[in-house]
Amino acid sequence: MATDAKIPPYEVTSLDEIARYGVDVRAAFTSQKTKDVEWRLVQLRKLYWGITDCTPKFIAALKQDLNKPSSESILTEISFCISDLNLALKKLKTWVKDDTNLDYPLTFMPLKPRVRKEPLGTVLIIGPYNFPMMLNMAPLVGAISAGCPAVIKPSESAPATAMVIKEVVEKYLDPGSFYVVNGAVPETTALLDQKWAKIFYTGSPNVARIIAKKAAETLTPVTLELGGRNPAFVSKASNLALTARRLLWGKCNNAGQVCVSHNYVCAERDVVDDFIKHLNVSYKEFFPNGPKASPDYARIVNERQFDRIKKMLDTTNGKIVMGGETDKSELYIAPTAVLVDSVDDPMMKEESFGPIWSIYPVEDVTEAIRVMNKVDPTPLSLMTFGSKSENAQILDNVTSGGASINDSYMHGSIATLPFGGVGESGQGAYHGRASFECFTHHRTVVATPNWMDKLLRVRYLPHSPSELKQYLWMNSRTPDFDRDGRPISRLRYWLWMVLGLGGPSAKGALLRWVAVLVAGYVYFTQSHHFAKLFHS
Repeated sequence: MATDAKIPPYEVTSLDEIARYGVDVRAAFTSQKTKDVEWRLVQLRKLYWGITDCTPKFIAALKQDLNKPSSESILTEISFCISDLNLALKKLKTWVKDDTNLDYPLTFMPLKPRVRKEPLGTVLIIGPYNFPMMLNMAPLVGAISAGCPAVIKPSESAPATAMVIKEVVEKYLDPGSFYVVNGAVPETTALLDQKWAKIFYTGSPNVARIIAKKAAETLTPVTLELGGRNPAFVSKASNLALTARRLLWGKCNNAGQVCVSHNYVCAERDVVDDFIKHLNVSYKEFFPNGPKASPDYARIVNERQFDRIKKMLDTTNGKIVMGGETDKSELYIAPTAVLVDSVDDPMMKEESFGPIWSIYPVEDVTEAIRVMNKVDPTPLSLMTFGSKSENAQILDNVTSGGASINDSYMHGSIATLPFGGVGESGQGAYHGRASFECFTHHRTVVATPNWMDKLLRVRYLPHSPSELKQYLWMNSRTPDFDRDGRPISRLRYWLWMVLGLGGPSAKGALLRWVAVLVAGYVYFTQSHHFAKLFHS
């Protein structure tokens, strides 16, 4: 696909325009038009065509910003976002329906309780540089689906992509409801001075703290998509050749500038040497002429990030066992593995957010779990290549935003599944339905009929002990557990087991009774038929 599309030079948005954008998007929400589901669907369809029409420009921009290969741009950004969009277009009318399948006492049935799905209001989306198209557009899909006007602030470190996003939003979406602001710290600060119903931020924990602190001043909720020192575990039970190949891919994709890629690998000591050999075999397969000459390998986004990553390599006490080549003039750092022997090594203490990672030998899965919980107890991602038992132990004992078994962050590769961090790696989730829910307020609604007032006598003054006693009788139940928390099998339990045919729910019991009745009907009618045949 051609990537010679012309992209306008980067332009910083004026502070006066930012103030006007804030006024406009609040007016758009106040107009109530964004609550209309058909309006949302029109915007999503227009966004689809905007992304489709500007795909050549996005490919060119990503090449310019990150030297990202076109196939990588299509797979990890454009196609990923289109998948998210298509699901929203297909499911939005279902997502917005009132939820009436709720749990409440039978006595409140006349109130017809329901939960409405309503937009939060105007939202601010602040995106990063590593996947500058998808990580701005995917939250926008959620905002539009939920009915929220939005302002997008792309990263100034990916200026070409920011200008293409600006073109898509201004040319295809509803004027006055959606804007793009370009700039750096002053422009971001001006945006944070505006009042938002929610702020969606993807980036570093340090900036996230600044945003969260500012948002707290106005009690503005935030979704934070951050990162972490993500671990991987490799045991002798794994297929070492396949494991090496998959983990190496995870650090070659986007030159390792992936928030869910592994920061270090806890490898069982007995397999470390073989694992390193397989890494180097895959390295040569991926790059027959070396990564620097490969058209399929991206570059570090800028000199500041290059220097940060290079410093980790310069200060490590470990041994480089794969890669190690760097060239600042090209912002090039080869995929690099470093064998370390201390969790205090710079390669273990800092998030690389690049194509470098460390290998830390461990005796077994127990030690690996101990190391993981010490290095970063709440990473964004977790990868484990072990036996079924070992993988289960890792999942049970190490917390993470998401996890992949026998692969490198595959859980984050499915555009329609919830994605998000926990603890230091973030809060909130998006993609698929989770994107819609991210910008949606769940509003409980009941309607009390006039005739029900006599049943509500208990709440009115003067209070009546007899009415209270009756109310408690109607709305209370005897616990099915003792004071030590142990379950008690009372008569009610055994009656339900018999009458409910062992089903845990009324629906399950009904289906079982239907099956029993049908089977009984068939048995008796067929047995009568066979009896006739026998006697004849």
